[in-house]
Amino acid sequence: MITAWLKAFVFTQLVEVPIYSVGLRCHPLAAFGASAFTHPIVWLIVLHPAWHAPYVTKVIVAETFAWLAEAAYFDVIFKKRRAWLWALLANAASFGMGLLSRWLFGAP
Repeated sequence: MITAWLKAFVFTQLVEVPIYSVGLRCHPLAAFGASAFTHPIVWLIVLHPAWHAPYVTKVIVAETFAWLAEAAYFDVIFKKRRAWLWALLANAASFGMGLLSRWLFGAP
């Protein structure tokens, strides 16, 4: 599970860091920090097999948490306007690209 998480973490950063850096005009390290905080929680807690919930429920909880936590991170800490919109876009992009990569390559 840790190897799968690490691959997904790198993939997420490759998708989300440019979106946040350009959209919110923030430093790439600040952009990296958003999902560096949320991604381990999503993968290692929310999506953990010990939580016996339907997969769709886990995904909804995980993506909602990531969106709201990352938006709050940029809004509260960096005072970025439209953080909620950019966080929604970044998370939708990484989620969508993740589904596409799974479909195309069987990647996690």
